[in-house]
Order: sequence, then structure tokens, then C-alpha cells
Amino acid sequence: MRTLAFFLSIFSFTLAFGQAQPRQQTPDVIFVPTPQEVVEEMLKIANVKKGDVLYDLGSGDGRIAITAAKKFGIRATGIDIDPERIREATENAKKAGVSDLVKFRQEDLFKADFKDATVVTLYLLPDLNVKLRPRLWSELKPGTRIVSHQFDMGTWQPEKKVELNGRTVYFWTVPARKPAKK
Repeated sequence: MRTLAFFLSIFSFTLAFGQAQPRQQTPDVIFVPTPQEVVEEMLKIANVKKGDVLYDLGSGDGRIAITAAKKFGIRATGIDIDPERIREATENAKKAGVSDLVKFRQEDLFKADFKDATVVTLYLLPDLNVKLRPRLWSELKPGTRIVSHQFDMGTWQPEKKVELNGRTVYFWTVPARKPAKK
């Protein structure tokens, strides 16, 4: 009987411990840094200016958000699922002296709140861009600018497309919402 009680207590402990540990979500894409010249082009094509609020979805080491804050003095938020990238980006923001303007959040970008953005930057795979598109259309204000490095949004045709040393930058503006039918 003592043996059964012992095994039940071990089982209970194991079950409780397993439930207490949050399951680490893994990134949908591997981290590949955006070259700095492409970062600059993305911000240029989006016409980033003072007063904008930038969200970088899949922010990696934070270079887009950090560059936007340094160059334009704007608030920027990077969202990435990888805790190592968040640590690295936060340290990079400190080194760049923009920690007061730039924040990084470890979140699933498909669940994250980014509705106050005036500019959204992406370097995701095409299927992820397409999966994200309905949220961009429904949650962002009309006129919000979206820029993607390398990958398009399926059937949503870009307003601008720039080639830069073998890299492609795409630009869209969130369209006005159609009034609901009565």
C-alpha cells in the first residue's frame, strides 16, 4: 500500500509540475535579419514621420523599431514570440539610447494588440502575411501604412513595390471600410 501511495504522490507532483510550466510557443519563421539598407527603404516607402506609431511584427533583433525611433523620434513596438530575440532587441534599444521610445513584447503576433499603429512592418513568410491580412484590415485604422520585406500579401496588390539589391519591399495602405448594408 505504501508503494502505491508513493507512486500516486510522484504522479500528482509530476502532473502538477507539468501544468505549472507554460508551454513555450515556437516561432513560425527562422530569424533572418533585414539588411540595414532595406530597413531604411522600408521606413522611406512608408513615409514614416514624427507622430507615427510603428509596430514591427516578428521584430527579431529590433532593428526596424530602433531605427524608426532613432531617425524619426517615434514610438515603436516590436512583437516577437522568441524570448531570446526579445532580450536581444531590448539590449539593442538600450545600446542605441531609445529605450524610452521602443518596447519589445514577447507575444504571438496573431493574438497581439497593435490597433494603435499608424505603420506596420513585416518580414514574415507569404502564408503568414496572408493569414495576418484579415486582422490588418479589420483592426487597423484606414490609412495605416503596411510595409513588408520580401513577401507580398497574396491577392492584395501592393501600391508600391521597390527592388533593392535583390530584395523586394512592398507597400500597402489599409483601405477605408465599406459601410454595413442596412
